[in-house]
Amino acid sequence: MKNRTRSLDRIDLNILRCLQENARISYVDLAAEVGLSTTPCLERVKRLEKAGIIRGYKAVLDPRALKANLLVFVEISLETQSPTVFDEFRRAVTRQPQIQECHLVSGHFDYILKCRIPEMSAYRQLLGDVVLTLPGVKESKSYVVMEEVKEEFSLYLPDFAEFDDK
Repeated sequence: MKNRTRSLDRIDLNILRCLQENARISYVDLAAEVGLSTTPCLERVKRLEKAGIIRGYKAVLDPRALKANLLVFVEISLETQSPTVFDEFRRAVTRQPQIQECHLVSGHFDYILKCRIPEMSAYRQLLGDVVLTLPGVKESKSYVVMEEVKEEFSLYLPDFAEFDDK
């Protein structure tokens, strides 16, 4: 289990902000940015990684450059509300690479999926061959994105005073 007991301070939050903006920043530059020498900065980053606060580092890819032009959100309603059906659905959906995200939600449906595919014909195939065949699926409603107004990969980090009050 990850150790998250030590609270974050202003420097930790600044490190996290910097790494979210540029995860390829050198430790020397990161240390200068947050007002530390290199070794203590590296130790803090390693501690944040070990605690599971930093879960990894990834490249942000341009979907259009890779011909994944179509973004679709799909509401999924399951046949029953049994734990078995939910577990089977979760296991099956995690094996589908075209489904980028899957969230259990409250409201009029059970899950919302985020799918990124090349074009509408590929989505029709994904819907018919994959989504509607997932365990327990009773109904789906699709929402094709016409314009991506905001797509943010960084997590909002409040100012330290605001963060410390929580």
